[in-house]
Amino acid sequence: MSADELELEQQHLAELYGHVDALREHAAARAEAGGDPDTVAVWKTELARLDGVENGLYFGRLDMVDGSRSYIGRIGVFRESDDAQLLVDWRAPLARAFYTATAADPQGVRRRRRITTQGRTVVAVDDELLDSDGTEGQDHLVGEAALLSAVTAERTGRMREIVTTLQAEQDAIIRSEERGILVVQGGPGTGKTAVALHRVAYLLYTHEHLRNRGVLVIGPSRIFLDYIGQVLPGLGENRVVAATLAELHAGTDITAADPEAERKGSARMAELIAQQVRRRVRVPDQPWEAEFEEQRLSLDPATCRAAAQVARESGLPHNQARLVFQEELVASLAELLVQRMESVLLTEEGQALDGGSADGKLGASDLKALAAAGVIVDPDDVEPRELVDSADQEALRSALLADERVTAALDELWPELTPEEVITDLVGSGPRTAADVPLLDEAAALLGHGGPRAVFGHVIVDEAQELSEMQWRMLMRRCPSRSMTVVGDLAQTGSAAGARSWEQVLAPHVADRWRLAELTVNYRTPSEVMAATADLLAGTGLRPPRSVRSSGDEPWLEQSRRDGLGAWCARSSPSASTASSS
Repeated sequence: MSADELELEQQHLAELYGHVDALREHAAARAEAGGDPDTVAVWKTELARLDGVENGLYFGRLDMVDGSRSYIGRIGVFRESDDAQLLVDWRAPLARAFYTATAADPQGVRRRRRITTQGRTVVAVDDELLDSDGTEGQDHLVGEAALLSAVTAERTGRMREIVTTLQAEQDAIIRSEERGILVVQGGPGTGKTAVALHRVAYLLYTHEHLRNRGVLVIGPSRIFLDYIGQVLPGLGENRVVAATLAELHAGTDITAADPEAERKGSARMAELIAQQVRRRVRVPDQPWEAEFEEQRLSLDPATCRAAAQVARESGLPHNQARLVFQEELVASLAELLVQRMESVLLTEEGQALDGGSADGKLGASDLKALAAAGVIVDPDDVEPRELVDSADQEALRSALLADERVTAALDELWPELTPEEVITDLVGSGPRTAADVPLLDEAAALLGHGGPRAVFGHVIVDEAQELSEMQWRMLMRRCPSRSMTVVGDLAQTGSAAGARSWEQVLAPHVADRWRLAELTVNYRTPSEVMAATADLLAGTGLRPPRSVRSSGDEPWLEQSRRDGLGAWCARSSPSASTASSS
């Protein structure tokens, strides 16, 4: 490594941190100044953005054939005096060549420099020549480029091609269009999670509407979520909601494993839950009665069926449709009361049998019923046969809805339900498990329990192969636009309720409106290990990723009983081997 080049990069890094420090002080001052809450929130967000890049402000440099130079980092930085760009955000179009340029397609890049920092110190610099006219001397190159000038092109060319392919492959996925469902299939060591996190940051940077609608990141565990909570600010973003699937349904205490996870994860459970909810609505096949102010009111089954039909056709969830049903029946009850008040039954002598007046005016019982509804009527002011106006009828309906005996009778027909009641009736009580969460969420959606759910503009799902069909239904409710990035590996599905194919879990929601992208390069697992495990992928239809590196050691296989595994590991450990050889 050239000491001169290292020193030059150190000076530039120090200068850039000076600008960032000034920006940070300004943002902190504006945030502390108070004022409009929205303005304060903006400055606090900016302060968090600047704090998030304290370690690893930038990592690369592009030297172009036209003589221009750009530094690539986690955020964009501009000089206030002349608005000159000092640092290019890695998500900006200008930075794309850093990931995609190759010797075959240099895209105007002469040299790509990778810069490694620790805190505010440059610790390594590595150059790669992509387009040179032959005038670049070895003394102006550092790292890999200097090595490449002294070794054969055949050997180094292969390595450089693989690494560049990896970068271009991931970058194409990260920057692909936002709409629709993108499935990223990748084997072990292909960087699936890294791609998912970079895609979050890229989408928020390039799609302004997502900053308002939000991005939800679903991870397999709280440990994972804590990890991405540390990583995303370093990528320039902190406007993300991260959660496990269980956390999407508030108030659920997960305490146990579930031997019925596969059955509960089946999409068939959605219909069973819907049937359970419908079953709780009882439409009588005999006249239905309710008592109000010492009067027994009766409605025929046809009237009850009509009210239930109106409620169901409203399209509202069960608990909200229940109110429509009640209002329909109460309107019928109120109409029945009005008919009774306005009808007069006379004896042969002309006396009213029902307490009403022979001339059609309201009688004592009529006034009592209206008084119970909060309506005060002066009998002398009532014209014959025009007894109850629309205001009086509305007051009657309100009085009926407020009467405990009436509402108790209505609740017997269409009760208000909770998700826990429905799921307990369906699968029983007991400690709730992760498999119960999507069932509770499904019931909550059918019931309208807990109000409207938070929805997001885009959803990122890591380890997506583990999700059950019911969990996918739960996620789709959070993303009506069906804009998702789904990251996983079908060959690693561990859950019995998990995916066997991406079409199986996605087609019920989006038909064929999803696309597949594959990560084909493994930069973590040695080629010897991948070769030894190739049989595991046989018959799956999945292409194994090719490894970048080789360990030089061939894997070996030895069998052991479960109860002897601990002793075998102790004998096979490096420390045990050293002791025995000495």
